[in-house]
Amino acid sequence: MTTVPDRYISESSRRPPQLPNHRWQIAPAQAELAQQLAQANNLSPLLAQVLINRGIETPEQAQMYLDPEASVLPSPVEEFPDLAISVELLKDAIASQQKIAICGDYDADGMTSTALLLRALRWLGAQVDYAIPSRMKEGYGINRRIIEEFHSEGVQLILTVDNGISAVEPIARARELNLKVIITDHHDLPPVLPPADAILNPKLISESSPYRGVAGVGVAYILAVVLAQSLGKHQGLTAQLLELFTLGTIADLAPLTGVNRRWLKRGLRLLPESQLTGVQALIQIAGVQQGTDKSQGNAKSSSTIQNPKTLKPEDIGFRLGPRINAIGRLADPQIVIELLTTTDMGVALERAMQCEQINQHRQQLCEQIEREAIANIEQSQVNLQQQRVLVIVQPNWHHGVIGIVASRLLERYGVPVFIGTYEDEEHIRGSARGIPEFHVFEALEFCKDLLEKHGGHKAAAGFSLLAKNLDELRSRLSTFAHQSLQPEHLKPLISIDVQADLHQINSHLYHQIDALHPCGIENPDPVFWTPNLRVVEQQLVGKGHIKLTLAQDNPPMKIKAIAWRWGDRFPLPSQVDIAYKLRENTWNGNTSIELELVGLRLPATSSPASGRGIAEFDYNQRHYTCSLSQPLNELRIRNPEGKVLAIQQGQKTGVLGKTRSEAHEVDVTQSPYYQLIQAAMRALAMPGNK
Repeated sequence: MTTVPDRYISESSRRPPQLPNHRWQIAPAQAELAQQLAQANNLSPLLAQVLINRGIETPEQAQMYLDPEASVLPSPVEEFPDLAISVELLKDAIASQQKIAICGDYDADGMTSTALLLRALRWLGAQVDYAIPSRMKEGYGINRRIIEEFHSEGVQLILTVDNGISAVEPIARARELNLKVIITDHHDLPPVLPPADAILNPKLISESSPYRGVAGVGVAYILAVVLAQSLGKHQGLTAQLLELFTLGTIADLAPLTGVNRRWLKRGLRLLPESQLTGVQALIQIAGVQQGTDKSQGNAKSSSTIQNPKTLKPEDIGFRLGPRINAIGRLADPQIVIELLTTTDMGVALERAMQCEQINQHRQQLCEQIEREAIANIEQSQVNLQQQRVLVIVQPNWHHGVIGIVASRLLERYGVPVFIGTYEDEEHIRGSARGIPEFHVFEALEFCKDLLEKHGGHKAAAGFSLLAKNLDELRSRLSTFAHQSLQPEHLKPLISIDVQADLHQINSHLYHQIDALHPCGIENPDPVFWTPNLRVVEQQLVGKGHIKLTLAQDNPPMKIKAIAWRWGDRFPLPSQVDIAYKLRENTWNGNTSIELELVGLRLPATSSPASGRGIAEFDYNQRHYTCSLSQPLNELRIRNPEGKVLAIQQGQKTGVLGKTRSEAHEVDVTQSPYYQLIQAAMRALAMPGNK
């Protein structure tokens, strides 16, 4: 690693630091309770505080959380009203050799669900086939064409997986054709449910149920296991299905609570020595090179699996899941279904390699679309503080990957994102991603008269509309956003568990965190923070990441860190508060604990040498940052589009522009610059500003 070159240091002294625009939410410390919990459960006090933040306050609750399999689960038949009916319908179909058809979905959840039920039903002797709608031509969910095709092929029972809860018209058509239908889905409920013979959806059961958070693959797993148990044929099958449940649940970002966490703990132990030929091949292809330094190359997606005894959710979320998802986004889902159902290693390796190649193409498309989207947003100078939602639509984007780009734009701008592309001159198809305070599906319901089709849940959704309705959709979504969002919500939220000293960060703490796994949605990885550290080394690595060394002075200690996708914030200020997760890095046989930065801000008490104050403020319904550089005696004010107004003390003119080379002079005694400068000076003078 090299230190920052002089040219970067000198440049950074001429402009404000490009700090992440985050909200820090630090959980209140409960030191006495944390100490009691730590002693009772043999935990680090830091992790005891993490448990308290998760609502766990007694030794008994902590023990149940740390060992979820110790609790007794209610029978799923008692929880899902239509589960017994579904099992009987399937038993009758298997006994009489009726044709069963599965209609799946093209994302990781839908494809793993389809593969799971295919494996289970074939194991149980059923005559079963499947279909998945074309992402490019048909979009999400079962449709009339598939229903009628099933009918023409002699199908008598249809099973939907990860879709169907909104398919009123197609299911009604199936009933007209005397087809029986079981819907298994987990998406939010529409006002009117389809006329199916049975509906299995966790949204229909009690919110307190441990089964409430299962994804589509979780519903399929419950149905398959209960069916196999009722036939006395579950021995040897359940473990195979559990592996597919684990893949699909994590890849779909389902909440890691309730039975999800309980079953995943077991499933993650099974995957490294998988019984499934396709999973073996996928792990082999995803982890071809051993001992790679994960901070080099393309961030998390290029890192490797080090033949562990158990996988972690990030191994699936960043390595296996994207390779499965890429197929549904860009290619034929049959590739994944064959991968996850074959027993031939040659076929499995061939399909796994297809997943690898298509995922690389997916990465390239995402990077290109993200660059184009950012350029478009910056050029249009849209006021996101005023709109409170970002709606961006461009031609020639691949709608198979725009959902990924939506997540990246949300991370960058901190507002709900609705991104779309033109299918033709008249039609737009899009994806949406939301922040915690914004319900994406309800936002689309608010606009449903403008849409052709929509579906999803609180955090993510898909939609389509006529191009002529785009302007009205943008206005309507902004209206909805104003009803649910305040200006302070429009920054990405970082929830921080506990303050830590660098001396507490070691391999013992890292391995204790294993007891909290699997971590993910609604059971997040612990996030620590440490104030007032020095950045002693930093450099750009890979595709826009910052690798750095941090130091504290009392007592002295250094530690390495990585900041994924922060390249546009390089170089970082020399003195910072940081929020971070822990990561293990293996390089040349040596393993060390490093920090993965998730947040950064200037310390409340910077050293006098830094000579810089910084503050944020709103003026004329726009959000600004400002800083005061003491050595140059220069005030700098940055607007949301990245333009900086720089004024030296005593001067009547300043310079305005994104860079010094393109900046032009302005008269700062005139409106609006004079009023803007006054607002900035008031913000800098407020107590607590750095």
